[in-house]
Amino acid sequence: MGSTPVSTVAGRASIDRCLLDLDRLDPEHIRQILQGAAAHFESPGARHETLRGRTIANLFFEDSTRTRVSFTIAAHRLGADVVDLSSKGSSVTKGETIADTARTVEAMGVDGIVVRHHAAGAADVVAGAVQCAVINAGDGRHAHPTQGLLDALVIAREFNRIADFDLRGLKVGIVGDLAHSRVARSDIGALTKLGASVVCIGPPGLAPQALKTLGCEVTHDFDAALPSLDAVQMLRVQLERGARVGSTREYASQFQMNERRMRLMKRGGVILHPGPMNRGVEITSEVADGKQSRIFLQVRAGVAVRMSCLELLMSSR
Repeated sequence: MGSTPVSTVAGRASIDRCLLDLDRLDPEHIRQILQGAAAHFESPGARHETLRGRTIANLFFEDSTRTRVSFTIAAHRLGADVVDLSSKGSSVTKGETIADTARTVEAMGVDGIVVRHHAAGAADVVAGAVQCAVINAGDGRHAHPTQGLLDALVIAREFNRIADFDLRGLKVGIVGDLAHSRVARSDIGALTKLGASVVCIGPPGLAPQALKTLGCEVTHDFDAALPSLDAVQMLRVQLERGARVGSTREYASQFQMNERRMRLMKRGGVILHPGPMNRGVEITSEVADGKQSRIFLQVRAGVAVRMSCLELLMSSR
């Protein structure tokens, strides 16, 4: 029952039943998803019958607004039925394992499971326990593949790269708490596989040099990095995962995206944030709501990307 996300059919690589992280996808698979997402992005609100008669279960054992709602909207726009389950209303609170919960849900006739969990590797556990499609909607510090894909879509669209999703020549900064961020890891995976250069920026405790093993640069000087950046992804400090900074004021003085820093970026540069935002800490309201912000475009792109993922994983099953 393994969790291999790709296979070869008739000589052409294709997406298999699971999307667990982007490390297991090559650039062709990423572009395949993004091409479908780009088509959905240009037709917001359009409804299809691709997944009519299919049922998708959202197993969200961690709080979420954007990801959960966008997966639900994506499924409905493809004609699928959706069942929502959280840890608070499930037998997990009675000691049931996530694998048994997934098997139980699948036995009821579910065709696909979208899982979000606070433990890294939880999505792999679910994929190994069931035979239906499985999408990782975020597992601990490990991965958030659809977020990485939607951020790549927004950047490609902004710089007119959606014809081939070739991001060579672009440089993207990811700023803040990278040590605890699954978004950072998936962004690095998606962007570097499409040819972009990525630099991780933050205080030493939140932007460790070990990140270089993922194929990116690391620096602790935000201002010095800004003039070379085409796009900047701002991250919040994840206190709930053990992140520690000195004082909020000190952190903001060095790593907050504000109007002064925005002016240091390359001409035409854009600002992103996966949310939720802590306004006044890692980003100011003037920037978040300003002309260079693409934050709410990311939210729209999330629906399109998740529609594409659901179609590729489930339409042929």
